[in-house]
Amino acid sequence: MQYFIDVILPIPLEKLFTYAVSKEEAEFLCAGMRVGVPFGKSKIYTALVYRVHTDAPKLYEAKEIDRILDEHPIVNTIQLKHWQWIADYYMCTIGEVFRSAVPGAFLLESETLILRNDKEEVDESTLEDDEFLVYEALQHQSALKVQEVSAIVDRKNILPVLNRLIEKNVVLLKEEMYEQYKPKLIRYVKLGKAYLEEAKLEALLNDLSRAPKQSQVVLSLFQLQATSKKPIKVTELENISGGSKSVIKSLVNKGILEEYFIRTDRVNYEGDEGGELKALNEYQQKAFDDISESFKEDKVTLLHGVTSSGKTEVYVRLIEECVQRGQQALYLLPEIALTTQLISRLQEYFGELVSVFHSKYSVQERVEVYNNVLLKENKAQIVIGARSALFLPFSDLGLIIVDEEHESSFKQFDPAPRYHARDAAVVLAKLHKANILLGSATPSIESFYNAKIGKYGYAEISRRYGNVLMPDIELVDLKEQSRKRRMKGHFSERLFLGIQEALEAGEQVILFQNRRGYAPIVECTTCGHSPQCPNCDVSLTYHQYKKQLRCHYCGYHMALQKSCQACGSPTLDTKGFGTEQVEKELETLFPDAKTWRMDLDTTRGKHGYEKIITAFEQQEMDILVGTQMLTKGLDFRNVSLVGIMNADSLLNFPDYRAHERCFQLLTQVAGRAGRTKKRGKVLIQSYNPYHQILQQVSTHDYDSMFKEQLYEREQYKYPPNNRVIRITFKHKEYNKLNEATEWFAKALRTTLGGNVLGPEYPPVARVRNLYLKNVLIKIPHAQSAVKTKAAIKRIEKSFHSVGQYRSVRVIYNVDHI
Repeated sequence: MQYFIDVILPIPLEKLFTYAVSKEEAEFLCAGMRVGVPFGKSKIYTALVYRVHTDAPKLYEAKEIDRILDEHPIVNTIQLKHWQWIADYYMCTIGEVFRSAVPGAFLLESETLILRNDKEEVDESTLEDDEFLVYEALQHQSALKVQEVSAIVDRKNILPVLNRLIEKNVVLLKEEMYEQYKPKLIRYVKLGKAYLEEAKLEALLNDLSRAPKQSQVVLSLFQLQATSKKPIKVTELENISGGSKSVIKSLVNKGILEEYFIRTDRVNYEGDEGGELKALNEYQQKAFDDISESFKEDKVTLLHGVTSSGKTEVYVRLIEECVQRGQQALYLLPEIALTTQLISRLQEYFGELVSVFHSKYSVQERVEVYNNVLLKENKAQIVIGARSALFLPFSDLGLIIVDEEHESSFKQFDPAPRYHARDAAVVLAKLHKANILLGSATPSIESFYNAKIGKYGYAEISRRYGNVLMPDIELVDLKEQSRKRRMKGHFSERLFLGIQEALEAGEQVILFQNRRGYAPIVECTTCGHSPQCPNCDVSLTYHQYKKQLRCHYCGYHMALQKSCQACGSPTLDTKGFGTEQVEKELETLFPDAKTWRMDLDTTRGKHGYEKIITAFEQQEMDILVGTQMLTKGLDFRNVSLVGIMNADSLLNFPDYRAHERCFQLLTQVAGRAGRTKKRGKVLIQSYNPYHQILQQVSTHDYDSMFKEQLYEREQYKYPPNNRVIRITFKHKEYNKLNEATEWFAKALRTTLGGNVLGPEYPPVARVRNLYLKNVLIKIPHAQSAVKTKAAIKRIEKSFHSVGQYRSVRVIYNVDHI
């Protein structure tokens, strides 16, 4: 009997592929183990076993696998079910989910090696110069990597050279797989076995009397072993004895010392054991009891707690219950900036039970957390992470907390799968039969609607912790201030005086401007020309600290020109302003205040967030200017004033969620003010202070905002009453894209009727030299979403069978945000 396995390949293909295995391999293999398989002409991929069976494929001859990579499954059956749901719901392939769900180090790559062909006699006179360089290098070493050949011939494109060498039978190509993850090994030393007795040690020290440095190292080691029962690191011995690496090495060579290695995790908790939990106040206790009741009914629960109401303490209490049951807990956050604050708070309570998983960690560190969760280690019983932590191999998940559930950062945009972590977490909780809590001060319209209709449980904390008053929000009319000439740069007189007062009282200030860089547009005042990105339909943003113009879509940059590129006039001016310009103006207006900026440019490193947040917490800076990173639930004790530089840029956005987002963003930024005893102050600058959303923010009126937005969305058929799928088409040719999208939209209208909008160009219609066009499909609740998606997929198949449209990329964004 023949045996076969179906595997998931980490590439965007709809179907699973079947490979042949021997009987022994079939008995050993099970779902969730990795195997190396040949795919295509010569490439070897890491594939994941989906099932083992005896049905031969009908359409092709099954190849044999290359090798087995695991002894135990690294992906469990619940994960595979979850992946399948994500692939079906978000209209992508399970291969794409596989690629993004496991750390990159698990996807072993095959590397092409170039070997010399020993079976052929080579006539050196027939070789060209670049070919001879490769041939000569292969005389000295048995194999070369592609990068090495590239360096030898000093060219990026080396395919022509390799093809010529293959035709002349000079070289052979071979695919070699290599492991990307390397465990961290720490070097330790101990005294050699021969010198453990006192007499032998004394004789040794006498022998070493002529080598004082070696003698000092041995004495130091002896003292360390006497005082500490722990193994002794080589680095520790170096520091204490003052001996160098070479001295220790010579002692090891003589057999006086023995070295050994211990494998350790790259991320370790070095603090004390957990502390006491804080007592809950009456409002928190009431919310906690409501949540517990709701969990008994197996309901997804929404915790609606105003900013600074102490939601984290409620979460901690729920996590403690989960840990005591011996189950795993997952705490999802939208922004890495938030994890830095929360890690220390959770570690105070739970010590080393807490692991962290997000993209700023290295591949090696992520592999270690993944393995700790897989093996159900103690140190990974509680996982804090951004949206990717959802894919960890939990086997006994008891609780999922999605904090700041309204955040758009929970939605993955590129590449596929374009999933929403909140919705995917709800499904994951159902698969694990775990409890799930969504928390926010400004819940998303969808979640609040689900709570209103009884689909979700609901708990509320309406008072701030310690009965601190909600911040006093004041709207400043920029139109009026400009007319009366009371503006200092981009600061109204009211905001300027507010900052002055706060600084004089020794308090801190946060300023919010939702645009990084110095100015979004540089314009020539003579002819009106402004530099555009050559690859995208956007103007270049001016970054003053690097004196360059940058595109925020594709990363293109150029030095700031001294004169206009169109007319040669030196009169260049900037329009609009970003965080950099606010920071510069503050340095002029308040020269004695320490100002810092927190945006994508200043938080690029692994510890970028941590450094800024810690410095601000420890009051090493007075004013923090930032983009929406500042809005995400950060807790600063000494902030008395929050200033919003321009609220209008948030309102005037071509998106059905613009008003909801504006309300959430402004309420969240306002929530950073006055979190301890004194009531905080929030100043919102706007040209239209009478706008209903700004009025609702100033009175903390979430319910009115919810009712208005829900009414509007019912009228225009948007979520939560309808589902939406956005289809984006990409192509480098403008006319071909137009034709293709018209064809697709027409087919959609024929099948689905009138709920198809577009095709229409987005606000930025060209990115990275590809033109974009969108079609929006609205699916009423009465209509089956599964059947609609199947119909769209059928249309896509017909679309790709038309020769001229085959090169047009089709991208699905389900529940697009």
